[in-house]
Amino acid sequence: MRTALAILLVVVAAVGPHHPTAGATLPAAAHREARFVVLSDVDPRILTDIRYATAHNFVGRPVAGYAEPLCLLTRTAAEALRRAQDAALAQGRSLKVYDCYRPQRAVDDFITWARQPGQDRMRAEFHPRVAKSDLFARGYIGAPTSHSGGSTVDITLVDVPPRSQPAFGPGQPLVSCIAPQRQRFPDNSVDMGTGFDCFDPLAHTGSTEVTGPARDNRRMLGRLMSDAGFVNYDSEWWHFRHRDEPWPDRYFDLPVARSSTR
Repeated sequence: MRTALAILLVVVAAVGPHHPTAGATLPAAAHREARFVVLSDVDPRILTDIRYATAHNFVGRPVAGYAEPLCLLTRTAAEALRRAQDAALAQGRSLKVYDCYRPQRAVDDFITWARQPGQDRMRAEFHPRVAKSDLFARGYIGAPTSHSGGSTVDITLVDVPPRSQPAFGPGQPLVSCIAPQRQRFPDNSVDMGTGFDCFDPLAHTGSTEVTGPARDNRRMLGRLMSDAGFVNYDSEWWHFRHRDEPWPDRYFDLPVARSSTR
């Protein structure tokens, strides 16, 4: 049983969820207790679809550090999400999370993948208009990430009751994340104009190319999350960081597993 976490400190704070910084990542000399919780223990009503524990992500395989498909968060962030869920349910919607706490080893896995030639078999879905070699330069992948502090979530809205969602099968035909919703992977999310983790300008929260119900859904999600104390990253409609995160600019590396909450 672990009672403490090793903290990774950085010299310069991250600007966005995948945004590279100039600072070096250094191991901390001390340890702190994580006090992470499993979101479903705080609010079992919130749906989960932890993509990095599966092969349905831009890497095309489970990502390092995702031992279990769980949403781990600081208690502060989890309780704020419970308030947002109350408000969402009052409007006939539910929250669904794609990613929560992300260990540093997962970020390192992304960086290694991005620097390796080839291995972009998922491009057709996740970055059809952006070459893998440009993902760093355009700010879609970098390090560190606020996810590793435990108070940031990737999230969407789902109609209540939620539609069923088929499992993703590795090797199945890929459809662009910027295609119309009826053509994309049948995620049970409401239409947000793109799929999750879509590395494309169309995924920018305020994209003027997104209109109609998708624009309204983005605005609803933004209001719900802002009222609960979260701040959106404007290049990703799904990414929200809690304003009162207890460990800003600190990056943990325990695996995504229930054992990391003890």
